[in-house]
This record gives sequence, structure tokens and C-alpha cells, in this order.
Amino acid sequence: MGLRAPLPADEVTHRLEQLDGWEKAPDRDEIHKTFHLDYYTSVKAINDVMTPAQELQHHPDIDLRWETLHFSLTTYSAGQKITELDFRLVDRIEQVLAKYTPASE
Repeated sequence: MGLRAPLPADEVTHRLEQLDGWEKAPDRDEIHKTFHLDYYTSVKAINDVMTPAQELQHHPDIDLRWETLHFSLTTYSAGQKITELDFRLVDRIEQVLAKYTPASE
């Protein structure tokens, strides 16, 4: 199975159970997480996430607000389905954001 092949729903559920704070959207094939950061720190974090996103050629949808940074992932090239590529980017996002968020985030 390739990186862009849609994952079965039970696999998505199982993988999300292993992650802190990541959830599947109830109405679409997308996974997301919100981090609570100040605006300036969020901008720095977004910039740092762009390197692994570019390396993977997979880019998150990002919503930046005053005190929150929200990442949403789906694989558009797979028909807006959740794929292995989404979970690889989740791992990289978590690595980057770990330096900006407390362990309990």
C-alpha cells in the first residue's frame, strides 16, 4: 500500500488512539489538532513545520488565531481521504511543536 492510499476507517481510529489530541473530523476524512500558543510563537511554529511538509510534499491546512494554531490534514490527491502520508506529517508536526508547547499540551 502506498503513502497516498486511503487507510481503512478502523486503522485511522487505531492510529488516532495512539496520538494525543489528534481527532478525525466527524463529517469528512480529515484529522486535526489545535495547539494553544500565542500568536508570535504560532507563526514561528508554522515556519518550522513548512520544512518537513515540503520534504514530504504534503502540506497541512493551517488556521492561525490569536491564541490557537490549528492543523488539519487530508490527502487531496487521494480524493480527500486519510492516508499514511497524513500520519507521517502528524509525527513531524508533533516533533516541531514539542519545542513550543508544554508536555501536557
